[in-house]
Amino acid sequence: MHHFFSRNAAFTIAKWAGICLIFSSFANAADQQNSRPNVLLICVDDLRPELNCYGASYIQSPNIDELASSGTLFSRHYVQAPTCGASRSALLTGKYGGSSNFTLLKRAERISAGQDVLPSMPEWFKQNGYTTVSVGKVSHHPGGRGGPDWNDPSKPEMPNAWDKHLLPFGQWKHPRGWMHGLAHGEIRTKGSNNTDVFQSAEGDDSIYPDGPSIDESLRQLDALNNDKSKPFFLAVGILRPHLPFGAPAKYMGAYRDITLPPIPHPQKPSGKTTWHRSGEFMNYNLWGKNPNEDAKFADQVRRHYAACVSYADAQVGKLVQSLKASGAWENTIVVLWGDHGYHLGEHAIWGKHALFEESLHSPLIIRTPDMQRQQKKTDGIVESIDLFPTLCELANLPAPGFVEGVSLVPMLTSPGVSGHPAISYFKKAQTIRTDTHRLIIHRGGHQELYDHRVDDGETNNVAKDYPEIVSELQQQLNERLPSLAGSPK
Repeated sequence: MHHFFSRNAAFTIAKWAGICLIFSSFANAADQQNSRPNVLLICVDDLRPELNCYGASYIQSPNIDELASSGTLFSRHYVQAPTCGASRSALLTGKYGGSSNFTLLKRAERISAGQDVLPSMPEWFKQNGYTTVSVGKVSHHPGGRGGPDWNDPSKPEMPNAWDKHLLPFGQWKHPRGWMHGLAHGEIRTKGSNNTDVFQSAEGDDSIYPDGPSIDESLRQLDALNNDKSKPFFLAVGILRPHLPFGAPAKYMGAYRDITLPPIPHPQKPSGKTTWHRSGEFMNYNLWGKNPNEDAKFADQVRRHYAACVSYADAQVGKLVQSLKASGAWENTIVVLWGDHGYHLGEHAIWGKHALFEESLHSPLIIRTPDMQRQQKKTDGIVESIDLFPTLCELANLPAPGFVEGVSLVPMLTSPGVSGHPAISYFKKAQTIRTDTHRLIIHRGGHQELYDHRVDDGETNNVAKDYPEIVSELQQQLNERLPSLAGSPK
């Protein structure tokens, strides 16, 4: 018997085979999408790596400690810039970039003008089938909008990135008020010293700005978890411990009577403040006191900062507990990231905006659902721009070729994997941090080299003693930051 098909019959079979293949591909893609993990990115403002899990035993941070115990703690994570907007821009784009707080808004202006702009991390996840939502301060402006009070919906700070970008500012009137608010709707008045630098009012978590923001985050988390059609990428920005240092009084209880550890290297040998004179901090009401001259007042400031850390820790706990109660915990990557460090008297600085260790070193904890393979702690140096490719790999997404960071997955899964030098920049200077040294290069050629094999808190500049190390590290800086080589911009 001869078996043959007409051209039409063969075409019909091929057509149906193709349709079946397409449906099969869609089904496989849908299965893959549904199996992809969710992402919860928690961004905490001005958080030093001064937590119990980082060795600061006097700090009450049980929720972050528990998250660290279930994930990997990166003991030497460095941000790209010691200021909110530029640091968050690097995190969210995976690229080195401008050092201004308005870096993201300038990027938004280029998008609005029709210029070709590379996708951000949330936009990349959105393009790959994720629902993306931000609540609180994730980019520079809380809620992610521009305009006079940062509340103009026609001016998104990150166009195309978020399905929703939210900030319930409540009694603080608008995002700008929320950003610098104290209890019960009190808003900082710019240009006057009538806002207290710290506060500890009686009441529950809702009396300070993070209260309504976290409540909204929990509502969004519940809604996202109930929508099983797509995985979610939820970013939550926790404001405290950002200035002013205000938190409910209940969080001060653990700190009122304890003896704080001494401030390491409170000033340079010359006795002069370096980099800046803590302008943001000093513009608050300090009751006529200066923490560089009044040790008791310095301790009061530090106690209130610690209370704000415990308040922020409680908000982390609410998010984690909600994940666990919903069942999403078993399929969610959780990242806790501090947008930069903060000086509490080191180098006589009260604030950030410097390229010293205290401004650039911040917490990073990554927890994945597959905990059996995950290391508990790594001491390798890593950077914020590494999170974009890391989350792509953990979510089984292709990492875009333009990202300048490297995936940290090998450090999550294998003991002994080393890190890499970290690059940071601010205004007229840039720095590179290696296992043993930090080099800072200023525009105009001034160089600072600090030897971290010696515990001198970056107070002894040895650049003239080790010109070969300076030359080697400066070459690495120029290779990693070709657009900034020679003269930082």
